[in-house]
Amino acid sequence: MPAASLPRARKRYSTVSQVAVHVPPGHQTGQEIEESLRVRDPGARVLPGLLRQMYGFEQRRVAPPGTWPSDLAAAAGRQVLGQAGLLPDAVDLVIFASACEDVEEPATAHIVADKIGITASAFDVKNACNGLLNAMEIADALIRTDQYHRVLICTGERGSLLSRQPPHRGNDLAEFLPACTLGDLGAALLMEGGDHPGMLGGHFRANSAGWRAATVSNPYFAPSLGTMTVRFDSAALAGSFLGMEAAAFEGLRALGRTIDDIDLFCVHQPSVAFTHAIRDALGIPKDRVVQTFPHYGNVATASLPLQLVEATRQARLRPGDLVALFGLASGAAAGMVLLQW
Repeated sequence: MPAASLPRARKRYSTVSQVAVHVPPGHQTGQEIEESLRVRDPGARVLPGLLRQMYGFEQRRVAPPGTWPSDLAAAAGRQVLGQAGLLPDAVDLVIFASACEDVEEPATAHIVADKIGITASAFDVKNACNGLLNAMEIADALIRTDQYHRVLICTGERGSLLSRQPPHRGNDLAEFLPACTLGDLGAALLMEGGDHPGMLGGHFRANSAGWRAATVSNPYFAPSLGTMTVRFDSAALAGSFLGMEAAAFEGLRALGRTIDDIDLFCVHQPSVAFTHAIRDALGIPKDRVVQTFPHYGNVATASLPLQLVEATRQARLRPGDLVALFGLASGAAAGMVLLQW
């Protein structure tokens, strides 16, 4: 048969078919966190309303004691499968993409899969707050090449535990304070193969020279085994993001789109001021962003799925809408994924 008459292979796409979050029952207000800091360090000068003034923080969600990141991820994963009307054996791959993890080894994805009852392949992806976007990038590539049909991406953040760690030096409260805004949340996305475009593309970039700006030490390799230090240099972290908004512009331009084409923007939210700064840098209208930070805190990789769920609940996300997910992470890293909802 002449080559010209051979049937063309059907083009394959990936789409986000379901999204869900698992919200822990507990919460902690900024006032309660500030009081706990005064109790732990009577010499610390923690002014009332400090977290609200600096970050726009009101409260965060807190999981019950003994809750693991995998518990939050599995709860969100079960919810996603329930929404889709699927059993665990319908999943071909599990990717765990949280900044937090249960253990150093094995991959927490195996623990999540076991708790849900999934026997498919599983692995972790880790890139601070951008892990979920990177997991979507990987899942899209695997689905497009027909290696998997249905991929469950899960995350479980237990950031509230980091604020229980003491500053690594007595006078470094300013470098520790951002950890007090970290919240707990589980989230999951179900990505499936199909004939119609859902994930339209993405663009990623990095400024790896900025990795020192925000660090959480590995307790297995700390000077004293089992210790952990948390350090956020807010000025250096903001500096490491300079120019990173270009990832969104470049990604949209490559896809033949502009900011004006986008119906909903989901942007990583480590503070209210930072969200406003990113919105202004990208020229995003205020009514196209769902603000979640004040009442959930910084939930790291779960921030973008949370905004999708909140937008759906508020009837601000409809089938056919163009949705841009823009992530920023310490490292530093930036990424933009464009979805047709």
